[in-house]
Amino acid sequence: MIFSIPRNAMGFRSLLAICSIAGFFPLNAHADTLSFNQVFSDKNEGKRLHYQATFTAKGEDHQLEVWRDGERRLKRRTDDRVEIYASRKPGDAEYSMSILDLKKHIHTRIDRTNLYRIGNFTDWFDLAHGLKHPKGDYRLTIATAPASAPAALDACKWYDLTQADHTTHICWSQRYRVPMLIMTSDTQVAWRITALDQKAIPANTYVIRDEGYIHNDANQDIEKD
Repeated sequence: MIFSIPRNAMGFRSLLAICSIAGFFPLNAHADTLSFNQVFSDKNEGKRLHYQATFTAKGEDHQLEVWRDGERRLKRRTDDRVEIYASRKPGDAEYSMSILDLKKHIHTRIDRTNLYRIGNFTDWFDLAHGLKHPKGDYRLTIATAPASAPAALDACKWYDLTQADHTTHICWSQRYRVPMLIMTSDTQVAWRITALDQKAIPANTYVIRDEGYIHNDANQDIEKD
């Protein structure tokens, strides 16, 4: 089935741009010995995690803060510009997401299935862990830290994710189930965890505060198109 762009196309171009800023777009990758799902596994991860990170997207530096309530709820805040709230039943692939544009005061609701329909293939793992599943073939190998790699905030193990001559260097924390560092093929830091803890997260962290916001139901718009 082919899905056309909804009538409010400008709105969805804006939505895709926000997703890019929020760090949704994939690492380039291609198949081999180690399995992405096995190496970067969320199995038996802690029930809660709060972390802060810096990352680079399209040549610009960004600040990210994530609150993770096991497999049920999460919140992401990027640059004091975008807040994302997501919730689901534990283990369910489907999730509901609210995106708050903090500058334009727009609250957009969209579910995973409809994100896929507009070409953004973001799963729960991608939202919660700072890594996106590679599409197509990839080669994942155990590696050593690049010579220019800064010190990681906590212990992590290096892996190389390769497509043709493009390699992304990832230092994965088995303890926290997040990449502590990600470096590009030319060994520039693309992602770095700057703070993290597993303390109790106040319940009101996941309360959406959107008083005075314009509400946009992207699910309804996509499904009508």
